[in-house]
Amino acid sequence: MIQKVNVSLDKNSYEIIIFNNFLNNILELLKPHLKQKKIAIITDKNVGNLYLTSFVEVLTRGNVEVVSLCISPGEASKDWATLKNVVDWILENKLERDDLIIAFGGGVIGDLVGFASSIVRRGIEYVQVPTSLLAQVDSSVGGKTGINSKFGKNLIGSFFHPKAVLIDVDFLNTLNERQFLSGFGEVIKYGLLGSYPFFEWLEKNSKDIITGDTEKRIKVVSSSCKIKAEIVSRDEKERGDRALLNLGHTFGHSLEAGTEYSDQLLHGEGVSIGCCLAFDLSYKLGLCSQEEPSRVRSFMKSLGMMTDIAQIQGKVPDTETLINLMKQDKKVKNGQLHFIIPRRIGESFVSDNVNIGDVLSVLEDSR
Repeated sequence: MIQKVNVSLDKNSYEIIIFNNFLNNILELLKPHLKQKKIAIITDKNVGNLYLTSFVEVLTRGNVEVVSLCISPGEASKDWATLKNVVDWILENKLERDDLIIAFGGGVIGDLVGFASSIVRRGIEYVQVPTSLLAQVDSSVGGKTGINSKFGKNLIGSFFHPKAVLIDVDFLNTLNERQFLSGFGEVIKYGLLGSYPFFEWLEKNSKDIITGDTEKRIKVVSSSCKIKAEIVSRDEKERGDRALLNLGHTFGHSLEAGTEYSDQLLHGEGVSIGCCLAFDLSYKLGLCSQEEPSRVRSFMKSLGMMTDIAQIQGKVPDTETLINLMKQDKKVKNGQLHFIIPRRIGESFVSDNVNIGDVLSVLEDSR
């Protein structure tokens, strides 16, 4: 079973292909993007230990020259030092503009390798092969690349689209429960921000998806990618509608920065907490009924997901510090915070008219 989603961006258009049984399909899927017979695979040690040897063997049987690099896993690798190491490695291996780089891993690898690809020789073509749920439904799609700063998440980067995104849902079988549920935070976000029917479908089918139903996993990934692709196609560089994809992220990114991008809080966990807080804020502003945030929390809790700051293990910065971290958010304009506010499940909008006192209250109630 193969599903295809097109990201329509004129000369930057590309396909997202969702399938299973990676090794039997990968050479055929990569062929359209091989101008030369050299591929550089960049991954992390966790993914590399599981899949890299088999991946390289398949490519070399197809008469492709392959070089590979494994970096340390985790959000901490999205920094200047690792970026420099990756760039130096690409140059050391004499990758040319018409060679191909493969970002093979989760969201950290996709963001980091995409950024490195965009700046070496002013752009080397790359393909995303995402292996985590979070990367498959979100970070691999849309061309956002970058690294973190001590001032905030993803503040250094570029828009640089891949030539293709190749998604095998079988990779999800090796994720632990926490990693899978972290990615599910981004999945649910799509229903919350713009598709009530998708949210309803998730309420009915999430248990099957989590327990490994391949057909439903292909459907959930393709549906998520389609929602994102439609928004990105309308607003490539986040000047309007694309900001909606950040539902929950203003809260979530501040929590990630406050926990130093560590395993204390995974990105998708920050998003799931942030989505709940966004609905709390909407209710406080009188925009949605009390039932809406209750329904969102109840659904997430039924799956074992994080919904509140109080669930984060270890020290979390005080509320004033979290507010200051929010002020480094990419959506800040003229010093004014922008929030993605849901009117109801399935409908959201961007607002720059939110009282900070209400945000403080929502954060305090969640602690």
